[in-house]
Amino acid sequence: MKLIDVVQFALSSLRGSPARTLLMMLAMSIGVASVVVLTGLGEGARRYVVNQFSSLGTNLVIVLPGRTETAGIGPGMLLGQIPRELSLDDAQALLRSRAIGRIAPLTLGSSQISRDSRNREVVVLGSTAELLEVRHMNLGQGQFLPAGDMHSSESVCVLGAKIKRELFGQESAIGVWIRLGDRRFRVVGVMASQGESMGFNTDEIVIVPVASAHMLFNTSGLFRVLVEAKSRDAIEQAKHDAEEILLRRHNGERDVTVITQDAVLATFDRILRALTLAVGGIASISLAVAGILIMNVMLIAVTQRIKEIGLLKALGAPAAQIRNLFFAEAILLSGIGSITGLILGEAGVWMIGKLYPSLPVVAPWWAVLAALGTSLGTGILFSVWPARRAARLDPVMALAGR
Repeated sequence: MKLIDVVQFALSSLRGSPARTLLMMLAMSIGVASVVVLTGLGEGARRYVVNQFSSLGTNLVIVLPGRTETAGIGPGMLLGQIPRELSLDDAQALLRSRAIGRIAPLTLGSSQISRDSRNREVVVLGSTAELLEVRHMNLGQGQFLPAGDMHSSESVCVLGAKIKRELFGQESAIGVWIRLGDRRFRVVGVMASQGESMGFNTDEIVIVPVASAHMLFNTSGLFRVLVEAKSRDAIEQAKHDAEEILLRRHNGERDVTVITQDAVLATFDRILRALTLAVGGIASISLAVAGILIMNVMLIAVTQRIKEIGLLKALGAPAAQIRNLFFAEAILLSGIGSITGLILGEAGVWMIGKLYPSLPVVAPWWAVLAALGTSLGTGILFSVWPARRAARLDPVMALAGR
């Protein structure tokens, strides 16, 4: 038999049992669609994290107080101690490194903000003028914090976009005095609306000079220091210099943690890639189930078509030809089911992208190829037993229906 004859014979067999054919194709398509959708979600989560970290800035090195040990917890915490604080002088000293271009010390707290009869609780971020460039933030109106000595505690502030709308509505906020806690601040700028980044909504914060934040919260320590290396090649040198400078300033005690943006991103990337592979593997189990279904149905088909197989063998069809006919049916079932599942999976990915536009959901190419290859391979693999059983039938006994 020619290839075209084998295909036509297989198609006629599938059309002869439409309900059975539809169920087997449905099982295979659900398996492929599951792999595409789940791996698409995993890849979307990975890309989302990458985009979030990229929005933090470029060439970033982050200095945090306290030493992160192998177990993920500092020994001082076990003893009820707190890590040594980072000071403004520590932050200023980092600029001695030739690999470091800019720094942005950060201190964080919450306070009551009020203007006339309107008030609410807000997150107050203390920093310097360099934060705008280091953090890649966008200013909507006015100006940012004044440049100069980071120890200067000027009574000025920059409002997040949502805070400005709630306190001022359509009125201009520039130059107006507001109250934070027990201190008055003059609004000099309003941030452009940027939404949430790494769980931190920049539209709902108030930014003040870091020294003013220390006075407001009666503290002197820094939450962290953002360090911008002069170039991508200088990131590792900036990290090394930051560690050495603070080691000397803290009397030889390694009581800070210095991490690079790339290192954190690489860790998340590995975790999320492993998660994507795991959920893809779990989804592919349904392909194995679909293969078993094909095997069981084809074994039943051998019994139902025993006279037909006997006639083919009586007409001189060799055992290999009989096997090929069953393989052709399995390939058609798996192929059509796979393509249908791919279409359904891509439709599901598109729908998720429309429902959650912030999540860049897309099925990775390797997952699509793996799903198609696995479904075809599974269909052929599980058709081997029925095909061999049909090929071994005795033509005389088969024609007799035995």
